[in-house]
Amino acid sequence: MEKIIYFIQNIFKEKPDITGNFIISIIVIFLLSIIHFVIIKIVWRKTEDVHKRYYWRKITTYVLIGIGIFILGRLWFKGFQSIATYLGLLSAGIAIALKDVLTNFAGWIFILSRQPFKVGDRIQVGEHAGDVIDIRIFQFTLLEIGNWVASDQSTGRMINIPNGRVITDVLANYSKGFRYIWNELPVIITFESDWKKAKNILLKIANRHAEKFSKSVEKKIKEASQKYLIFYSKLTPIIYTNVQNNGVLLTIRYLCQPKQRRESEQAIWEDILQEFAKYNDIDFAYPTQRFYNNYLEKNKKYNKSQKNEILEK
Repeated sequence: MEKIIYFIQNIFKEKPDITGNFIISIIVIFLLSIIHFVIIKIVWRKTEDVHKRYYWRKITTYVLIGIGIFILGRLWFKGFQSIATYLGLLSAGIAIALKDVLTNFAGWIFILSRQPFKVGDRIQVGEHAGDVIDIRIFQFTLLEIGNWVASDQSTGRMINIPNGRVITDVLANYSKGFRYIWNELPVIITFESDWKKAKNILLKIANRHAEKFSKSVEKKIKEASQKYLIFYSKLTPIIYTNVQNNGVLLTIRYLCQPKQRRESEQAIWEDILQEFAKYNDIDFAYPTQRFYNNYLEKNKKYNKSQKNEILEK
């Protein structure tokens, strides 16, 4: 060992104590890496659960990093003449060069302590939205949704966001607390359609799709109300009526899970198309042009052939 230290000393032209510390540091890092590798291999063999594997890998990494910092800190701390010198140099370096790094580290502490989100949650930070797939010391990773893809579907892109953004930007969590979102589906029918009948049909369809998780919604509301001021007087679907330029607007408002928004829209639309096809007095509205002849409209006594003759003239 003394020969190795002497050899490295000649290369780096350092003191024996510093060279020895350098070698010990490499050995410590190597041993901790081996321990990390062995633990991960054991976990991978024992379980196939993706979430358990992820959390074991994260916990093992953080624990071993903490042990390494403790060992190396005590080892290299002897090289400084006093604690005041050490803290002074450390503070100066952090204040000048590590502002962003410190902010991201503080964001990581905030994420672990307050848990505004966890792995698996669907969130939006600023203009970026997606499912959280990884949380690290300085950044977290989202599997992006939306953008050029409709109805909050995944784009397949991974976005790395600095942890400091959770402190400086507005963060929206689709999954925390209530765990359901309100979705609205607009349906426009013509003015000539029986809008009351259409409204009843839409309400029956919406209620049929909401029945399968209505009890779960009530349970989640009670759980969330213990921590947050969340209160809804009505959890069942609602149909709102409005008038547009090209017809009567019937808006279906219903609860769905954040990651099932597109599937729920598809299922409801398929039922709407099937039900409306059964009735001749209900038609979908779409942009059209209508020509109005004042003379013909006022003289309803004319038959069809007479109207055609007048139009030809």
